[in-house]
Amino acid sequence: MLVHIVLWKYKTGVSEESRAEHVLKLKQLPDQIPNIESYHVGRDIMHLDRSFDTGLSSGFADREALDHYSNHAAHQEVVALGKQISENVVSVDFFAG
Repeated sequence: MLVHIVLWKYKTGVSEESRAEHVLKLKQLPDQIPNIESYHVGRDIMHLDRSFDTGLSSGFADREALDHYSNHAAHQEVVALGKQISENVVSVDFFAG
């Protein structure tokens, strides 16, 4: 399985409404994009200095499925929102197993 992890650190002053909208749009992606084998989105509960605000972990059968997800219009819309409200976004993609 190809694992895709993304973390968002929101800009200071980003409203709770904007944060919640971002998480909601992320959670809606599996209903809009096929070939997602696993998908988890959540807000940070630790609030440590090293913590990010929101995290996503998803799994795909192969690179083709991940590329389809990455290029899908619904995903691109959420990417744009995440970039707009975040001071830092990091990701890692790797084959598990």
